Order: sequence, then C-alpha cells, then structure tokens
Amino acid sequence: MSRPALVSLPLSEPAPLFAQAKGDIAVSFEFFPPKSEKMAETLWGSIETLAPLQPRFVSVTYGAGGTTRERTHATVERIVRETHLPAAAHLTCVDASRDEIDEIARSYWNAGVRHIVALRGDPPEEGASYQPRADGYADAAALVAGLKQVAPFEISVACYPEMHPQASCPSADLDNLKRKVDAGADRAISQFFFSPEAFFRFRDRAAARGIEAEIVPGILPVSSVAQTRKFAGQCGAAIPDWMDAMFEGLDDKPAARQLIAATVAAELCGQLYAGGVRHFHFYTLNRAELAYAICHLLGVRAQVAA
Repeated sequence: MSRPALVSLPLSEPAPLFAQAKGDIAVSFEFFPPKSEKMAETLWGSIETLAPLQPRFVSVTYGAGGTTRERTHATVERIVRETHLPAAAHLTCVDASRDEIDEIARSYWNAGVRHIVALRGDPPEEGASYQPRADGYADAAALVAGLKQVAPFEISVACYPEMHPQASCPSADLDNLKRKVDAGADRAISQFFFSPEAFFRFRDRAAARGIEAEIVPGILPVSSVAQTRKFAGQCGAAIPDWMDAMFEGLDDKPAARQLIAATVAAELCGQLYAGGVRHFHFYTLNRAELAYAICHLLGVRAQVAA
C-alpha cells in the first residue's frame, strides 16, 4: 500500500515584535539632580549618551517638599547652557508661597526654560498627608493656571493609569486630571505601569471624559524589584507577581538583570506601540543604557551631528 505524498505547505512565520517599528517614535527622558560630583558625572554621561536620540525634551525632578530646588535649577540651567536639548523643570506646590513659586518660574523663563512639569508634590516627611499653604497654590491645577499667568510655558502634568493612591475613586482621579488640562496643561505624563491594558483603559476613559490633551506613557525599566516596589507604593502602581519570579536569583548578576529589564520594558513598549502609542517618556534613574537599548528596539536611532 503506497503512502500518500507529503505536501509542503507554506508556513506564515510570525513577525518579531519590533519588526514593524518604523522609527516614528518620539521619546523623552527624566533625570534627577545629582547629589555629588560622582553622581553628576554619571548624569552627564547619560545625557551625552541619550542626546543623539533627539528627545522631545528631558526633564529634571524636584524632591519632596522642594528639597532639591537649587540642584534642580542648576541642573536644568546647565542643560540649557551646554546642550541643545529642550529642558523641562519639575515644579511643585509644596512648602512654598505663590510668590516664591512665581519667582522660580520667572527665573526659569529668564534662563531659557520654556517647559515646566507642574506637580502638586509630596510632603518632605514620608507618610505625611499633603497640606496646602494658605499663601500657596492649592494643587496642581491651580499651579498650572498660575504658571500660565507668569509666562506662556509649555506645561506637562502627571496622570495615574492605576489611580493616584490618595484619590477617592478612579472617577475623581480623572476629574482632577481634567481640571489640570482645563487650566492649561499641554500633556499628561503617566506614572509607570506594567500592564499595557491598564494604560489603554485609562486612555479610553480619559477620552470619554473629554480630556483631549496628549497622554504619554511613563516607562520605568526595572533592574531592582525591591526599589521598584518602593516606588510603586508611593504612586499606586501594581507590580505583577511574575516580575518577582523573573528577577529571582539575580541579585549578584547585574548584567543578567539589565538584559531582563530591557526585555520586559521593551515588550511593554512594543505592545503600546501596537496600540498606537508613539511617544514614550523614560524614567532613567540617571542611567542611559536601558533607555537607549529600548529606544533602539523601537527604531529610534542616534542622529550623527553634521
């Protein structure tokens, strides 16, 4: 009995996750002001590494209670003075009067800074509740409105795909975001998250609420789950169970942690890209390698100066 002839059928090979990345990505990077000369060297090395990717802007954070005010100002001014990068300065409402904040904003404008990341801010004591000063801005929406009176700043604000931990409910959290946008914010940068569905649901709910400003996902490449868990506790982000298992046993293997961190974050970015996202904001923790690798996977290439 003869066997039937085998027929070779063409197989459709699935495309790699990033095969469709066209280089149509815009990126931005967040840094924090250095505390020492060695940390300053690390920061400026990271800025020099990431600058050829031509980010839309780079931002510099502002410590709880305004504790890094002078260092933030010095770092932003140096970026403006020594690079061609658009610099954004974080500014908060905490422990400062309206006059003090307005004066800081004017000094930024005079230094050439045209972009402010306006935040309510956290109290300097961990766990303390926020209390606005009687002579200060009550919240981020009031701060946005005040900054627009000082100068025509471009203004970014924060949003929380998994809800701000102090919000009473998701609807109230969205109402607060709409107040900030209605006050003049140009975009919202999200707190970090690890589920693309959480971001897409939030984006859809914001659109349904009439929020038309750009919503940019904030990406935190994770090289330390313990550190990330601490950050997550402060901002209401959920850490999936699988992440603990992914990094288990790598405490003394930094190179392996870096590889896995880049892989996890890049897959998240790839899923967001497939859902239409074209601008990513990276929380760099003043290290360039992970953000640079992920940008490369997304098709963003360094531009060689002429």
